[in-house]
Amino acid sequence: MGTKVFLRVLVIFPVCMGLFFFLPAGSFRFWEAWVYSVVLLIPMITTLTYLVKNDPALLERRMRLKEKEKKQKIIVRLARLPFLIGFFIPAFDYRYDWSHVSIPVVVVANIIVFLGYLMVFLVFRENTYTSRIVEVEKDQQVITTGPYSIVRHPMYTGMILMFLATPLALGSWWALIAFIFWPIVLIFRIFNEEAVLHKDLRGYTEYCQKVHYRLIPYIW
Repeated sequence: MGTKVFLRVLVIFPVCMGLFFFLPAGSFRFWEAWVYSVVLLIPMITTLTYLVKNDPALLERRMRLKEKEKKQKIIVRLARLPFLIGFFIPAFDYRYDWSHVSIPVVVVANIIVFLGYLMVFLVFRENTYTSRIVEVEKDQQVITTGPYSIVRHPMYTGMILMFLATPLALGSWWALIAFIFWPIVLIFRIFNEEAVLHKDLRGYTEYCQKVHYRLIPYIW
């Protein structure tokens, strides 16, 4: 499993870089794409190495793509188009010089992307049941430690940080329009996910009474 995942990443990642960044940009000089790709690839390889060694069961869960919940299937379909558009826009922005993002802003945005990925890694380390799809497994337990003691969905918090910072990390203000849909999509996903967890995961209702915030402490 581990070897196959590594090979998949090593093949798919550069292909995606070409299709999303350099082909539509019409140039390999799209330096923001190179920096962003490195910022993603380093924690990605680190996380995969950790999971292969310490939690292969979680790695297998992350390979599941087919949602079981009907509402989640709809949400995934709705999220797909703005996600794809959001990654294409920066390349065309670079090619046609639509907007200008200063180097300091690009650097800060990449730092936020990295911190968002770090938060996702902390979630993986804390919760072996972090499946890619919404499901409750047999004997699954409520996790209340680490980032789960602060918010109920810390992985989504990390993802929102990553995706909202991504357009600026890639040097495009216009791409924010597409990526702004992601928090909205995740909010709908959370509502449905929590309904499933309240129904099927023992102790989750009590956990929600202790940890009140879903994504952002003292806000929501």
